[in-house]
Order: sequence, then structure tokens, then C-alpha cells
Amino acid sequence: MKTINDFNFKDKKALVRVDFNVPQDDQLKVADNTRISAVKPTVDKILNDGGSVILMAHLGRPKGEAKDEFSLKHITGEVSQVLGREVKFVEDSIGEKAVQAASEIKPGEILLLENLRFHNEEEKGDRDFAQKLSQLADAYVNDAFGTAHRAHASTAVIAEFFPSTKFFGLSMTDELKAIDKVLKSGEKPVTAILGGSKVSTKITIIENILPAVDNLIIGGGMAFTFIKALGGKVGNSLIEEDKLSLALEILGKAKEHKVKVYLPSDVIIAESFSNDAERQESDIYTIPEGWMGLDAGPKSRDQFNDVLLNSRTILWNGPIGVFEMSNFAAGTIALGDSIAEATKLGAFSLVGGGDSVAFVKQFGYEDRVSYVSTGGGAMLESLEGLELPGVAAINK
Repeated sequence: MKTINDFNFKDKKALVRVDFNVPQDDQLKVADNTRISAVKPTVDKILNDGGSVILMAHLGRPKGEAKDEFSLKHITGEVSQVLGREVKFVEDSIGEKAVQAASEIKPGEILLLENLRFHNEEEKGDRDFAQKLSQLADAYVNDAFGTAHRAHASTAVIAEFFPSTKFFGLSMTDELKAIDKVLKSGEKPVTAILGGSKVSTKITIIENILPAVDNLIIGGGMAFTFIKALGGKVGNSLIEEDKLSLALEILGKAKEHKVKVYLPSDVIIAESFSNDAERQESDIYTIPEGWMGLDAGPKSRDQFNDVLLNSRTILWNGPIGVFEMSNFAAGTIALGDSIAEATKLGAFSLVGGGDSVAFVKQFGYEDRVSYVSTGGGAMLESLEGLELPGVAAINK
């Protein structure tokens, strides 16, 4: 991998693609600065070399129009605070203002360009737009893993204008190494936990990771499709009727690859999808009619714990219960505890995918696992075995 550690940025201007698509409150203040913090090591490296940094990013979906609510000026103060240095802001990403602002920054300074998506050409992957951006700097750095699966002007096309000075930033490098560790170089046994509601959204991931893993834990709503396919009675639990034969195919492929598959053995069931619903424990194969499974039961938690404590590499994508409702969060909390304990014992643990990351942040597991991916869609596509445009552009 060609990273910024391979280059000295002294007296050079680095155009750094970052992922500042951050959540904001009603006053447009940053509600979670994780993605901003992620780029600090990259910015520090370039500035410490004696270079200057031009940050470019998008925020929200302005659809090619300059809308105040999507302006990056609202987050500039937070970016300055997190990076620990003054960040200058310019009201466009190309054109006279941008060119002038870029020409005036000195070594040790940071400039933030306005929202790239104020121009339709960004999402269209327009070559002329990419070329105009490229004229602002001497080197290109992609540190936005969260957008690496998009073939946009600033994430992929722009790299061709920097044939010998294009690099991965340090956050992007960590993301790629973490995924590689799970899929290729991880210490065995490797365990993947796939949760969430639907099998259909995880098919390609399962097929791609089977050759790499030793154990596969399937939980959450998607487990019920497997249980029904195996002849179980799942009551009113969430299932995908059209994926029953596919579930059996997946189990067959897992057997071919000598992968042990662990499905929940018991569940916490409820009479309705509500935190206040009447609930009880049930064997997962004999859920009564009118009841639905909403969380992994105590036996399942113990079984998953045993598997995880004997694992050396762990991938977690998707909760195993409706953790948003406190009465059905125990299974996912127990899973988080098991992964944290395995990590403490020396296992490498990677957490990725929207709901898993939300859980980890909400319940304070961020510092108790090895790596939390900042790129939902990009991470999922990597796990599916797809080459991301933003990665291919640097590797070319």
C-alpha cells in the first residue's frame, strides 16, 4: 500500500479527501466528531513534515445546489478544535476563490474547501471537475474510507492527475489493514458474527468470507429464516420466505468449507414489537404462534461466549437483538462483553456496519475492541470482495 509514510510533504500542498459527513444537531453543530478525529494523524504527519493541507469533503445530499444547511462552514470550528489548529475555510471547492485560497496557504496551515456536492460533477465522477480540484495541490491523499466505494470525482477520478504523488491516509490504511486481517492474514480461529434483520443483505458477504473463517455466528432477525428453513416453528418472527432455500444452500457451503455455523438455540420472545410487550424465553425451534423472537436467549449467549473466547480474530457486523429497546438489548450487550473479553485476551476484533457501530458507541465498547470501522457501505463492499474505486485509484 502506498501510504503517506512513503513521502515527505515538506513545502508541498496535500489535497486530502476526508469523510466529514458527520451528524449534526438542530443548530448544525457536530453531534459526533469520530470521523473528524480519524483524520488527525494524517493531517499531523503532513504538517509535521513541513507541508500544508487542503481538506475536501461532502456533507449530506445537497444534490448539486449550494444550500446553507449543508455548508461545511458550520463544522469548521469543530474541525479546528479536534485538529488542534486553526482551519481556514473557503466558500467553494473550485474556481477563483478556491484557487486563491489554496495559493495563499503556507506550510503548517490547513484549508477546508466548501462541500464538494454543491457541484453535480462530484457525484458524476466528472473528469474536468477532478482536474480543477487537482490543480490546487502537489499531492493527493485519500483518507475517506467511508466514501471509497463511490467512483466520484474526488474519491477516484482525481487520482489519475497525481500519477506519482497519490497516497492512502493513515485512517484509510488502518481500515484496509483491519479488513485484510479478517479476510486474509488473521490469526486463527477466525469468527464472524453476522446479525441484523435480513439474510438478503448479507448473502454476498457470507459467500465471500466462508473461505476465510472457522466459525460463523448468525443472529438477529436473519436467524429465523435459517431456523424455518431447518424445519423450526418461528411464530410471528421476521423471516424472508423467498430465502429459505438460499439459507440451506449457505449452510451447505459452510459445511464444504468446514465452517462451524452457530445459530441461537433460545430466544426472548414477545407478543408484539414493543418494549413493553409481554415477554418470555423460548426454544428457537418452537416459538408459539402469535409470538416473535426479539433477542438471543441466555443459552445462546453462553454458547456464543464460548466460541468467542476461543477465537483469535473476530468480525462483528450486525446486532443479535433489537437493542434499541432496552428489554431486548441483553443479547447484544452480552455479545459485546464477550468480544471485549476476547480482545482483552489478545484477539483482534473488527466491528463494522451501521447498527453495530451505533451499538458500540451507545454502550461504550469503542475502547474495548481492536477497531471500529468508520465506513459502513465501504466496509460491507470490501467484505463482499469488491475492489473499491477509491482504493483501486491509488493502487493503479
